[in-house]
Amino acid sequence: MESEELRKQTASERLSLSQEYEMQQSWLMDANKCTFIVLDRNLYEATGNEVESMIGDANIYLSKNEENKIIGEIGLMIAEKEFRGKGYGKEILLCLMNFGIKRLGINRFIAVISLDNKQSIAMFQKYSFLEESRSHVFNEVSLYRDVDTDFVKYIDMTIQYLETSTEENK
Repeated sequence: MESEELRKQTASERLSLSQEYEMQQSWLMDANKCTFIVLDRNLYEATGNEVESMIGDANIYLSKNEENKIIGEIGLMIAEKEFRGKGYGKEILLCLMNFGIKRLGINRFIAVISLDNKQSIAMFQKYSFLEESRSHVFNEVSLYRDVDTDFVKYIDMTIQYLETSTEENK
């Protein structure tokens, strides 16, 4: 998180290494947070080194609405510039939503994105996320996507396609 651009897009603060470790420990113990480290498969297979293969992270923050439905706020970041614009974000988003629906029972997804991050906004809108609110004070937009039967089928088909095409490209 040395990149000012990334901190701005993710509304993050610069943390020391010990603060990062402390935050990771608090997330590990928090049942309402799921965090995943994103690795590049080719780098990992070539090096066998997880640290050298890290290209970003992905998170789901859980809450409940007034109807007791489970809300999952998605956050994802491709930190390494050379890996942006190559479809990783879409694949991560699909995997997060699939995990959230199947393992966590999420009924609605939310994404809070910097208004400057047009590429990320467009990606979420591609998956039928709709604008819920916009804050010019915080320079962010909140998008949402309710989970319904058709959406679950779409996610299943898309994940199956990704798995098939990945196996064929090995």
